[in-house]
Amino acid sequence: MHITRSRLDVAHSKRALQAVLLSLSTLVLGACLSSGGDDPTNTAGGGSVINPAESTGRVFLIQPGPNATEEMVKAMVQLKPKDILRFDCGFFDLKTGIQITTTEDVIIEGCGMDETFLSFRESTSQEGFLASNVRGITVRNLTIGDSPGDAFKMKGVNHGTLKKVRAIWSSGRKLPEERPITAANFRDEIKVACTDPARHNPANPNPLETDNTSPDYTVSTASGRYGIYPVESRNILVEETESIGASDAGIYVGQTNIAKIRKSRAAFNVFGFEIENVQDGEYSENLAECNSGGFLVYDLDNLTQYGSRSRGYNNISRNNNTYNFAVPGSIVANVPRGSGLITLAYDKIDIYDNVFENNGTAGIILTSYDLLGENGDRRMDVYSEAVNIFDNTFKNNGNDLPQPDFASIIATQGGQISSAFPLVVGLKNALGGGGYRGAHIVWDGYTDSLNSSCDLPKDRNGNNVAVDADGKPIQGNQNPNPSCRYNKYKFETNGQRKVPAWWFSCINPNNNFGSDSLAFSNFHGTRGLDAVINLNTSDPTANLSLEYIQSIATGIPLLPSEFDVSKHDCMARFGADLPRLPDFEFEPFVPSGQFAPEPTAEAVKALCEVPLKAGVVNEAAAQVNCPDLAQYNLFANDQDPASRPNGQGMPYVLNSKLFSDYSIKHRVMFIPEGKQARFLEDEESRVNSTIEFPVGTIIAKTFSFVDQPRAKETPYETRLLIKRQRTDGQNYWEALEYIWQDAGNGKRKAVLTQFGGSAAASWDYVDVDSGRRQTGSTNAYMFPNASQCAICHSNNDVDPGSAPIGPKPRNLNRAYVNESPMFTGQAQHPVNGKNQLKFMCETGLMNGCPSSFNLDQRQVATNVNHIPKFNNPGDSGMPANSKGDIEARARAYLEVNCAHCHNVNGQASNTGFYVDVFRAVDSTYGICKKPTASGSEGRGTRTYDIHPAMSSDSIVPYRMGPEAVELAAKMPPLARSVVHTEGVALINQWIDQVIDSSYENADACQEGNTSGGGLPLIGGLPLLP
Repeated sequence: MHITRSRLDVAHSKRALQAVLLSLSTLVLGACLSSGGDDPTNTAGGGSVINPAESTGRVFLIQPGPNATEEMVKAMVQLKPKDILRFDCGFFDLKTGIQITTTEDVIIEGCGMDETFLSFRESTSQEGFLASNVRGITVRNLTIGDSPGDAFKMKGVNHGTLKKVRAIWSSGRKLPEERPITAANFRDEIKVACTDPARHNPANPNPLETDNTSPDYTVSTASGRYGIYPVESRNILVEETESIGASDAGIYVGQTNIAKIRKSRAAFNVFGFEIENVQDGEYSENLAECNSGGFLVYDLDNLTQYGSRSRGYNNISRNNNTYNFAVPGSIVANVPRGSGLITLAYDKIDIYDNVFENNGTAGIILTSYDLLGENGDRRMDVYSEAVNIFDNTFKNNGNDLPQPDFASIIATQGGQISSAFPLVVGLKNALGGGGYRGAHIVWDGYTDSLNSSCDLPKDRNGNNVAVDADGKPIQGNQNPNPSCRYNKYKFETNGQRKVPAWWFSCINPNNNFGSDSLAFSNFHGTRGLDAVINLNTSDPTANLSLEYIQSIATGIPLLPSEFDVSKHDCMARFGADLPRLPDFEFEPFVPSGQFAPEPTAEAVKALCEVPLKAGVVNEAAAQVNCPDLAQYNLFANDQDPASRPNGQGMPYVLNSKLFSDYSIKHRVMFIPEGKQARFLEDEESRVNSTIEFPVGTIIAKTFSFVDQPRAKETPYETRLLIKRQRTDGQNYWEALEYIWQDAGNGKRKAVLTQFGGSAAASWDYVDVDSGRRQTGSTNAYMFPNASQCAICHSNNDVDPGSAPIGPKPRNLNRAYVNESPMFTGQAQHPVNGKNQLKFMCETGLMNGCPSSFNLDQRQVATNVNHIPKFNNPGDSGMPANSKGDIEARARAYLEVNCAHCHNVNGQASNTGFYVDVFRAVDSTYGICKKPTASGSEGRGTRTYDIHPAMSSDSIVPYRMGPEAVELAAKMPPLARSVVHTEGVALINQWIDQVIDSSYENADACQEGNTSGGGLPLIGGLPLLP
């Protein structure tokens, strides 16, 4: 029998299970990862450079020692096609991560995954290794240890290979019993066996569960999220790798097309291997052991794409019996210890020639989102279908069901009941006569029926979405969430399901099921549990008596499990098996040839070291990176970047600004003589685009700290964005970082410093927008390196490189007022007090302008988009501190501070959380959306990105605020070392006083739900609404 269930059924089951588990907790508590022979040539930076005869690129050799971090950064920011960044043998203590952006055909390597150890224990970057928007990259022969967040991450990579690399965290990371990995012990500590995993949470108060340590390795929630993590990428190979100790997933490929993971090992992670929202994925010849769960193939809701077609073969999943050490509320916290492989809401999977053995809950678990009730993302199909299971070997699975984690249940007041699910499976199996245990294969039994009244969903333009060869909608969060879940592609016109094509699983009789375990169980999900809450007894513990429940089980539909696997013998039942999925190959890699070589030192000298003319910008030098900022001749006073700009330079200010530790910013755009920028007319459809600048434009932004009582302003850094053009005609933006320093004789200069740094800073001034006095200090004001600039400034829908973010019409639509309370030369520019857009149009700096500018009393053009100053109530044009005004200012703040990454083409596109001001405030804006890749640190025990009327349960203000002390938790991850108190207060005010149940998707929030959602499988039971 199969189940089509209603939300009412789910609610009854939720209540029943919570009542049972809370009673049970009372009862039990009461009872008790070679430089070769080439000759190195020393260079000005980036380690030693080797020019091997067989390569047209350079090899940057980094050696262990105190200068390793600086040499690494100098090298990585200048990698060009065919270059190699090589780490010598030994132990490296690195203070920032490896970040490779906007390049192609490069190699990062060590001299062996057992010989080169890169420790990021004291790193100021979340990731150990990050490749972003790279086309062709190989990482090989090294180990990354103790990264604050992910160890290896590839985001927006086409043709990426990770080969013979290891991700590992020290045993007992940040626990009293931690064994830190050091230069003295790394060769020993990287060898982690799997003999006896800790089966029970040491924080669990159940005194009967004493198997809570392992002689091999101690897991920790403080370890980073993912070991190996390619996401939103294409043509990805993960081969001969290893991940040890990740607090989420060891080897995780997400939202990626064409991915192969093979010959790799995952141990002591919460989940060993994951394929999430992947199209054409493959696991082969891998080993998953001593994880909480071995393999997972699933779709997660509200993301850029949904997956299909994955194969898993010749793998071993054994002894995945480590207790689930994810923080309650994270996605994987729902995974029960002892899961060999789980499928969830993912279609077309071939599982064959694998071995599943000694997994305490089940060898394979087939489940659906129905275990959470109605999933709010109706673009996604919630069932696993066309799962083809054949020629596998199953031994001793389901015979060690984990007990509920009462520590989590009690801490969340019954909210985190996911660990109780194996108990329910065992109970229902026992009621069916199979004994208290799991099985080799477990199915939740949920099915859907034809939704004949639900038509094909629409895209954002109101047209029918495209469909695949099966008629299934090709969906993602770029489309609106429909009002119903379309499923006609699964059914014949008479309403009968298409079989075996859309049957849930075909389990071939040629599987070898060991007789030591139940072969198969359909436990009917949580059906039947509602009867338990209605038992008429004054003693709630009596409801848990197996004998008592057996005595009343007769007549309760779907309470006992069924064990008939013949219903999944598709040949016998339907006359055909599922066709095997075809093999797939990687697309060929063809170098683009779009990356120009570095200019020679002579070429740079010829353009930069020239006589300068007063008032005239050295525009010819914009072709190269001058070592001294003064060589561009941008400012009237080369000692003062707040002095009046030379040439056509126009200072500008933004409505709402990126927070950078309360620094004051002086922004100037230098449009070349004889050229014009172009107004952006269609902002709504090009949310990341700025006004269009001509080639040769230089945008300068100086960060200063002001001590107003002492009438002193100190420039710390000046960043340049220069628009250049390659020989093939492609425009791109170059980011340059100049740090101000003493030049002697009482003078200062700004020196090109592409490898970043940090400094102490203090401030004391009155903000010109809010009138509020700001005072404070930091010892860790950060100067970004070139790769970090690109992380924020690169999006897939703008010019390559580090494109500008701020000068959008909506953020320039205001009168210019210098941001500094001190006297500056820029404040004497003719633009002062005038609408900046109108000034540009009237002075010929910009064309394509509106025919007129209808200015109000604030000098804001009412016929042009405008975002308000976040800290100036009423600047929205609505009554000050009205709900509309609060929302407009909050959304302006989030766009400027977050949307450069959190957009569909940005660095955080994989999160499904986007905050441009033109987007509706719904699930993709975070309303009742659960996090995708936050890890335990990034949640702070909170449930949703934005929980209406509950900032205390909202992740967005938590990550901005003072509680987010871990590096992996802070947002934005760059540009700030202190909390922006006013920004956090505004977001809290918006959530608490404005956002309510009328917002779209607000009904997806469930009061008291700390389960984290997104993985409602065995161990992920529904919770009370």
